[in-house]
Amino acid sequence: MGRGLEGKKVVIAGSRKTDEISTLIEKQGGTPLVRSLQGTVFLAEEQVEPDLRKYINEGADWTILTTGIGTETLVKLSRQLGEEEAFLRQLRESNIASRGYKTFASLKKLGLAPIKKDDDGTTRGLVRALENEDLSGKRVMVQLHGETAPALIRFLEEKGASVHQVLPYRHISPDEKAVSLLCEELKAGEIDAVCFTAAIQVREFFQYVKEHDLTTDVLEVFKTRTLPVAVGKITAEALTEEGVENPLAPDLERMGAMIIELANYYEKNN
Repeated sequence: MGRGLEGKKVVIAGSRKTDEISTLIEKQGGTPLVRSLQGTVFLAEEQVEPDLRKYINEGADWTILTTGIGTETLVKLSRQLGEEEAFLRQLRESNIASRGYKTFASLKKLGLAPIKKDDDGTTRGLVRALENEDLSGKRVMVQLHGETAPALIRFLEEKGASVHQVLPYRHISPDEKAVSLLCEELKAGEIDAVCFTAAIQVREFFQYVKEHDLTTDVLEVFKTRTLPVAVGKITAEALTEEGVENPLAPDLERMGAMIIELANYYEKNN
């Protein structure tokens, strides 16, 4: 293995698989720093039960699934309610649209396949896939992923759909000390790259940045000194929406591929 990250300090913004990512960075000669920008994800079982039961009892013309873990969580929760077969029946009887390869894989395990899916792993890609569908008056269940998806919901409502949102897990804010420390390190020029492994990390980070009037400074750092890195297209899209220019992202949306892409970048540009 090469040493493309020799002498580089690389921040890991995620909260999962940090040991594995750290090992990959070290093998490339870099120094990993964990600065988790993602609060703990927890199931909101009591909150989601009424929405899940509504879907089980009434069904939907379209079921839109946006994450693999969310899809699997709904199956698990329906099982705990003693309604797994009823839930799967409603899935089979509806038109399914999905976003992302993990969601597609979760559906495949259930013996299901979407009739519409994104072309690039993003919510925008999912919207493009649904643009020519007649959704007027249709009942659409949307499984969300720890946060709302205003652009998707607005698109569906503008198409005349009746939207029912199901949110099986939620994000909480990260430790403010970790976010503050990262901002200080960025301003001091101590960080060579920040690896974002989920879009929620981008949003949580920039929410803190905006609240503390650091937006201009942080964007300048990402433009001139510190390399912004995304695990995939959705995370890169979130960075771009916040004003970050040209985030680095691998074609293969995996954490290992992200580190290799980063190492290769430095080998080519040093």
